[in-house]
Amino acid sequence: MSSTLTPTAAPLARQARERFVAHMEGGLPELVNAVRNLLQEQMNSAQSSRDMQQRRDALVDFEHYGSRWTEATSKAWRRAIIPPTATGRVRMELASLELIGDDVVENKILSSRLAMAVQEKAVWDLNDLKLRITHLEGGEELATEDVLRPEALCQVIVEQWSASKLPRDTWVAVKDVIQQLVVPRALEGYQQANEFLVESGVLPHIDLRSRVKRPPVAPRSEAQQGQAGGGSGQAASGGGGPGGSGGGNRGGGSAGGGPGGPRFDGAAGPAGGGPRGGGAAGGEGQAPGGGSSPTSFFAPAEGGGPADAGATPLARARAKASGVLGQLKRLLRDRAGVHEGTGVPPSPSLVAAVTHHATQVQTQVQSRVNEAMTVGDIVVFDDDAVEEVALDLRHRTQELKKKASSSNEKATIEIVALMFQSILAEERIPPAVRVWFARLQMPVLRVALAEPEFFGSMEHPARQLIDRMGSCVLGFDASTISGSALENEIRRVVQVIEQYPETGRRVFQLVYEEFQRFLSRFLTEKGPTQKLVSVAQQVEQKETMAIQYTIELRKMLSDVPVREEIREYLFKVWAEVLAVAAVKNGPQHEETLALKKSASDLVWAASAKPNRNDRAKVIQDLPDLLARLRRGMSLLGLEPPEQENHIKVIGDTLADAFLSKTEAIPHARIEEMTRRLANLEDFVSDDDAGELPLDQESIEMMLGIDASMIEVISTGGSQPNGAMMGWANELQLGNWFTLDHNNRVAQVQYAWRSDRRQLHLFASGDGHCYLMPIRRLGAYLQAGLLVPTEEEALTVRATRDALAKLDANPERLFE
Repeated sequence: MSSTLTPTAAPLARQARERFVAHMEGGLPELVNAVRNLLQEQMNSAQSSRDMQQRRDALVDFEHYGSRWTEATSKAWRRAIIPPTATGRVRMELASLELIGDDVVENKILSSRLAMAVQEKAVWDLNDLKLRITHLEGGEELATEDVLRPEALCQVIVEQWSASKLPRDTWVAVKDVIQQLVVPRALEGYQQANEFLVESGVLPHIDLRSRVKRPPVAPRSEAQQGQAGGGSGQAASGGGGPGGSGGGNRGGGSAGGGPGGPRFDGAAGPAGGGPRGGGAAGGEGQAPGGGSSPTSFFAPAEGGGPADAGATPLARARAKASGVLGQLKRLLRDRAGVHEGTGVPPSPSLVAAVTHHATQVQTQVQSRVNEAMTVGDIVVFDDDAVEEVALDLRHRTQELKKKASSSNEKATIEIVALMFQSILAEERIPPAVRVWFARLQMPVLRVALAEPEFFGSMEHPARQLIDRMGSCVLGFDASTISGSALENEIRRVVQVIEQYPETGRRVFQLVYEEFQRFLSRFLTEKGPTQKLVSVAQQVEQKETMAIQYTIELRKMLSDVPVREEIREYLFKVWAEVLAVAAVKNGPQHEETLALKKSASDLVWAASAKPNRNDRAKVIQDLPDLLARLRRGMSLLGLEPPEQENHIKVIGDTLADAFLSKTEAIPHARIEEMTRRLANLEDFVSDDDAGELPLDQESIEMMLGIDASMIEVISTGGSQPNGAMMGWANELQLGNWFTLDHNNRVAQVQYAWRSDRRQLHLFASGDGHCYLMPIRRLGAYLQAGLLVPTEEEALTVRATRDALAKLDANPERLFE
């Protein structure tokens, strides 16, 4: 099929798709080379023989099947150039009425992550292209299977990877380089498709107001109309108390009632002002301000990002965040001429003014610190102190806008100011922390002026830092945060940023990584938590290794003539002995190696002994073998009577072996088994080993302390689906949740996960801990028994609030 059909041979919309697919196909050879080079580098940098072998296998597989993958991807893209008709889609849906397999779910999760990366970078051009295509075809929305949709484009890449017999583990190893090449390629493809359509006379100028799609709005009473007004700096009155649904227009329905329910905030009230109402949340299909005026210049990013592509609530939240940032980027592009990647350096006079005001803000905040009431060594702030700081920042914003030399600079100053106004009005963040956030406004403004990407990407380190610090402090009140290690770390982070104003995003990236490391220590250093974490980590190591050792022993003995009694002993007792020894002493410790060798010695001793010399050797070595078996069982904690029962069974089996006339196991086979046992951990995978056998008593016994404050949520319950397991593996340390366990509702913070992510720990403010395996965590998320306190990141909500105020009063952008 030609990719350059003339206008008379095919509709313009089809030509645009063909050009887009041809452009994407042109990047496939580079993609194959990049993946091959990365696999080669990973193989060369392997730290163990096991890793070396696995990575060599991955490279060999890709060398064999890589070209098949790209050819299949190309063909699938070309088939998607002509989306199926409505009748065709119905037939496909009827033909696929069956249970969705785990592989399908996993592929959707992987493709949705790649699709969201494309959506985030290409949201402007993609939305313009959607408008032009639907204008040509007369539809309301692109079909789900349309190759122009990032979800469809990326799903083909992932599905053809699996269809070409390439392992999913290899995809995980190379997904970053795939994203690095696919995302910019897709962005260029969307841009070129738009240029082609504009040159062909299709919507050269897009009128956003005429393209806003809004749901019908029911008539409102005068009282409701009065509540819905979202003027400059003013939120709609909410009411309803903490956790209540509040008043005003709240997108997506009212928030869950009760303390600690998920929060779906609207626009902020005046900085530092009273309770935040439900005012101007920007729900799906609504303008950010919550109003319904058709003259609003804000058009929601059409489709709101791939909200339906994410298989988990976390993925959907990311997609909605992408939609909010898309609205902001469109505003900056259309109203202020700001284009991501083409930022103009701010004027020297404005940079100097920002530096001057940053120093003044430091002085002003320090003055408030000196004036604040102290209790011992703790400085106590209140909302009034924060409001004074916020008001001072607002005045400084107006001064900076006077120094601005372009509409671009004015818009940037105003939007950053509105975002921080929202953050400082967030009453759930303790005042002692909000004053430190206030000092970040000028450093963030400096970065935003130099890097327009700040407004368009959730991955910008300045946004990531603020979001992580904000999410961690939402569960603390002023009395517990003030003077704490967490507050001190936030203060240190802010001061480091202030000390290096010239370094831009690099200093934000540095302190973000440092804060992540601090967080992993801080969350597990209180009370018995530290010891619990140490024990839980050892439990995971031991149980995972025991399961995997059993698997390897089964493989090793699959075709070896061994009595059933010996097999049972090795699988059910000795595999766990080896795991305990490896965790306690290390896998290559002298004692561990001796215990490993005992397994092959036992197999040989229990095999047929028609040769007199072999029988003599068994008799000679038997006391030492039995001593090693007893040492191992003692390490496991088996009582002497239980040990003797095992020894008796083994002794009877050895006696029978002397009389057996069956074929003996060759010495070469035993030697091979001994070598493999010595390096058994090289063959143990990090795959999910299933549920770990945890219980309250074993944890208390290992801790050696009262474990009444530790709740073990162990096995049982429903089986979570693949999407929930994916979500469970993506949770971020420090985030807060509402946990409903045995009719007890608690606010808990995600405090720790084990190295293999098999065990997860949540801690409440009163010191109570909840330890659960990964499958229980997935089941609780799936059942709604563990609910995130926050559905939106702090900076996303702040961006939504800023858009709501600008929607109500656009003129303030350039005042």
